[in-house]
Amino acid sequence: MLFRSYHFIDGERVKGESGRFGDVYNPATGEVTKLAPLASAGETRKAIASAEAALPGWSATPPAKRAQVMFAFRELLHRNMDDLAEILSSEHGNTLTDAKGSITRGLEVVEFACGIPHLLKGEFSEGVAAGVDTYAMRQPVGVCAGITPFNFPAMVPMWMFPVALACGNTFVLKPSEKDPSCCLRLAELLIEAGLPKGCLNVVNGDKEAVDELLSNPAVAAVSFVGSTAIAHYIYETGCKHGKRVQALCGAKNHMIVLPDADMDQTVDAAMGAAYGSAGERCMAISVAVTVGEETGDEFIRRMTPKVQIGRASCRERV
Repeated sequence: MLFRSYHFIDGERVKGESGRFGDVYNPATGEVTKLAPLASAGETRKAIASAEAALPGWSATPPAKRAQVMFAFRELLHRNMDDLAEILSSEHGNTLTDAKGSITRGLEVVEFACGIPHLLKGEFSEGVAAGVDTYAMRQPVGVCAGITPFNFPAMVPMWMFPVALACGNTFVLKPSEKDPSCCLRLAELLIEAGLPKGCLNVVNGDKEAVDELLSNPAVAAVSFVGSTAIAHYIYETGCKHGKRVQALCGAKNHMIVLPDADMDQTVDAAMGAAYGSAGERCMAISVAVTVGEETGDEFIRRMTPKVQIGRASCRERV
């Protein structure tokens, strides 16, 4: 019997009730290793309600105390790095070294959030006009939501929720249903770090859960990373419902090769950018533009042997 994953709502593991599940594969073997519950609109509303209920207390918590939670979370990330990397690798398929690297990039954002008290300071300007002073205050937005992709199941979520939480918001995270386990573990570590229950909720799901996050009036802001088509949908739908929306789309990165380029370095950079991390990085090079016919010929001449070696290596592994 396959292991069934769960949602994380109000600080607790919650079984899925929709009766719908998504397959989670081990990319090394192609086998289904667990089933991720796909949240219904009702289950998603429970997660949003939990975040909404936690908002008044958490937003009123002094920024220095919120930062202390981030400091404790940082230490737990270091302590659990090996376990998190194994979880990530088992569902995403990258190497343990790559997995640790992506978690570390997310950890850098946690470290940034540790300094949030200084960044939340307001502004005061005296005498901007006759008898007029002005001041600015930074206050939490409210319940925020994150919708994150398959390619970086730890790093991209940690681009979002640490800063949102440190600023006094609460958060509902909808990770990719293809590799959700790392996000669930991160949520548990945050509770261990001292985050009050309900401040971070994780729901697994598909379009039904996403549509609830985009339309529910309790959600004030949405952040998304993924394909261009879905980004357009999320931006349009979220804005239609009066939310702040950040939608980061897919892109085609171009490498421009000039006639005076160091060709050996250029070829190495092209190979690493195009094929590193299985081409799943946002900085993956999908198009090379050479300036001048001679530059193009030289680039192809140097590139061809490396591509052939790479193909041979892949055949050997298969």
